[in-house]
Formats: sequence, C-alpha cells, structure tokens
Amino acid sequence: MTVLGAVFRPQLPPERLRALARLADDAGLDELWLWEDCFLEGGISTAAAALAWTERLRVGVGLLPVPLRNVALTAMEAATLHRLFPGRAVLAVGHGVQDWMGQVGARAESPVTLLREYLAALRALLGGERVTTDGRYVKLDGVALDWPPAPGVPVLAGVTGPRSLRLSGEAADGTVLTAATAPDGVRRARLLIDEGRAAAGRTDPHRIVVNLHTATGPGAAARLRAEIEANGEDAVLEHGVAGDASAVAEAVRRLADAGADTVVLQPTADEPDPEGFLRFAATEVRPLVS
Repeated sequence: MTVLGAVFRPQLPPERLRALARLADDAGLDELWLWEDCFLEGGISTAAAALAWTERLRVGVGLLPVPLRNVALTAMEAATLHRLFPGRAVLAVGHGVQDWMGQVGARAESPVTLLREYLAALRALLGGERVTTDGRYVKLDGVALDWPPAPGVPVLAGVTGPRSLRLSGEAADGTVLTAATAPDGVRRARLLIDEGRAAAGRTDPHRIVVNLHTATGPGAAARLRAEIEANGEDAVLEHGVAGDASAVAEAVRRLADAGADTVVLQPTADEPDPEGFLRFAATEVRPLVS
C-alpha cells in the first residue's frame, strides 16, 4: 500500500503547526513532513512538537543537513524522539544546500565523504554501538548513547546525484527524493540505489520517499507552473500535478508504479489554504490511493 503524506512548509510561521498537525492527525493522513531549511524552522524542535500534539500521525523530517549538525547530537535527538514516540518519527539526513552551509561556515569540501562517514556513525550509534572513528569529517572517541532507541530504527538519506544515490543504497535505510523527480527519475534513482545495495551486500528493505509538487483549487495550474519555474526546474518534465483528487491520485500512482513507497504531496509556497490542502490530501486523495 502506498503511504501518503503532505508537507508543512516552513514558509508558514511555526505557530501554525499545531492546528495543521492536529488536522492531519484527525483527518487520517499517514504522514506529515517538515523541512529544516535555513534559516526558517528547526527540524527536531518542530517534529517533537508535532508528535506531542498528535496521537497516530507519523512525522518526517526531510532533511537534517549533516554539515550543520554534529552526528552525536543528531543521534541523541533522534534516539529521544524514537523513545518518546515509538514508530512515529521518520528522519532523513543529507548534504544540505551548499550555499546555506557556506553562510554558516559549515560547507564541506567533499559532501559525499561527509555523508558516508555520518551515515555509518549515526546508524551505529542508534544501533546501540560504542563508536570510535577518526574520519575526514566525523571524529568520535568511544561515544555511545545511554538511551538508544529500540533496534531497527531506520535512517533515511535525502539525496539527488548518482554518487549520493548509490551511497544511500549502500549506507542508508531509505531515500528521500525531491519534487523535481518524475516517474522515470524514480526508476533511475531506484537502479542507482540498488547498485549501492548490491555493492554493500544489503538485502533489507529500502524505503523510497518521493515528494510531489501538488496544487488544487482555483488557479492551481498557474500556481504550480510558477512554483516550478521559481525553483529553476524544467517545467516540461512530469514532476508535478494540478487538479482534483482524481488527477492527484493518478500522479501518486504513477510514482508508486515507478518504485515510490511513500508519496508526499508538496503544496506551493503560496498555497492559499494550507488547512484545506491537508484535508484534501487526507479525505479526498488518500481513499483513491489506498
């Protein structure tokens, strides 16, 4: 069954999150996803609040930029969330936007090397191991969590390039793909991820999460087109949908057929009715893709 989620975009002020998270929970949406975009809202703080305000909703963070966060701190916070809200937190890590990382003095010369070291250390720490490592970027000396989560907590990677996709298959438990990913792009990503998994000898499940540009209601097509153009994406590619529940559900099914396990509806930055968008996703689209 395809998991359906929606994004709470950080262009909305933090004080809007409580009502929207509760609405998503009550309406039956599977997942609500948050972003840690610089310099808007913190991913862990918003996730903790959303989880505390809801009962059954899974809350994802896609993604936490690894140059910005010491891996031990990320492990501590991730473990705390997973123990407080078992099975309901979904965390992805990634390179971060390099210009933003440069603004805060955290830009890595080799983002792929950093992510490789980070994923290995984070998964080991969350697995209850005591970790000593002296990598190019990640350095730990006998670090172990006093309160590790239950075994099997997944760590996802939000990545785009071929090297990073192979790395995600090798070293992560799932991959988050951007809303610029059309169905053919999902298939290509899955092949690269599988190359990494084969190289590492991995046979465990690997979850693919794909964001989908989505607009509905009056002016939906124009808002979607403006969003894609503002992002500098190729508007010719099939990586967005504007229309009613049937049109959105069909776009979700195309991504699922291409290999997506989870599809996250991403509203435009100027979505005029965020509450209505979440209600639309949960009560109109969700029944059509269950």
